[in-house]
Amino acid sequence: MFVVMLHYLQPLAVVEKHIAEHRDYLDRHYAAGHFIASGPQVPRIGGVILAAGMAREALDEILADDPFYREGVAQYQVVEFEATKSVPELVPLGR
Repeated sequence: MFVVMLHYLQPLAVVEKHIAEHRDYLDRHYAAGHFIASGPQVPRIGGVILAAGMAREALDEILADDPFYREGVAQYQVVEFEATKSVPELVPLGR
């Protein structure tokens, strides 16, 4: 499982220009089962994506397709972790 931390490199006005395309990107990866949660940080200096069910190399390819990445809007920090405890609904995702 992965925690992906996005940090905006551009002002929010620039982020907003790419937000619709970024949300379409998120929707595609929710539908494919890659992402399990996402949202903006508070305060809004970036975002967070929880991803599961893939190798790190596959995640890197997916993230490279994010409009925020392609357009230089955000940089990414990826933390991989092994979930040893979770609510029952998340158990299948950690396998």
